[in-house]
Amino acid sequence: MFNFLVTAEGGLTTAGYAVSVIAVLILIILVAVLLQKNTSALKFTTQQLVTCAVALALAYVTSYIKIFKLPFGGSVTLFSMLFIVLIGYWYGIKVGILTGLVYGIFQFLQEPYVLSFFQVCCDYILAFGAMGLSGLFTKSRKHGLLKAYILAILARGAFHALGGYLYWMDYMPDDFPKSLTALYPIIYNYSYILLEGVLTIVVISIPAVSRALGRMRIMATGGNRQSAATEK
Repeated sequence: MFNFLVTAEGGLTTAGYAVSVIAVLILIILVAVLLQKNTSALKFTTQQLVTCAVALALAYVTSYIKIFKLPFGGSVTLFSMLFIVLIGYWYGIKVGILTGLVYGIFQFLQEPYVLSFFQVCCDYILAFGAMGLSGLFTKSRKHGLLKAYILAILARGAFHALGGYLYWMDYMPDDFPKSLTALYPIIYNYSYILLEGVLTIVVISIPAVSRALGRMRIMATGGNRQSAATEK
């Protein structure tokens, strides 16, 4: 059904890119309409827009720096997930989810794997959008960023695993332990997500890095120095 959109190597054809661009435009229009109808709609300040744009750019660039890559998608990158998590943590769940959705679209355009429409939603839109759940810990007073990051990457992995159960089981290697067959999507997806997560947690736990992130939060949100303490 999607053969005309995807090449034999798994990339997008010209028609695929055209459909993707149209889909992105439709999504943007729908979001704009929904926000316009909602009187309590999310409003971005100039500072938020700039910060989100920078975070998206950093996440996109660092996603190309891969420590290793798995055969059917997924890789350990240079802390690319952290930049999306920070937006949700700094600005709240609404901004975080919206930023994650946009990043998911970027990821799809960067390296598309298409088996079905819902699989694309699971692996790109929902998975990366779920990283905005880091916003649930915006007001957390102790280890807020750590809790936000862990929740975000677990939520992302959950949607990848769901897509794996529905669409990727046929791609399970023949030598994969039969006793663990039911866990294949979970093991596959969380293997790279948790590895990058552990590396990131180690880095953000370094006191100098933690203090730097605290200062960045003050600049990004216009908060006071006390708010920086929640980075620890």
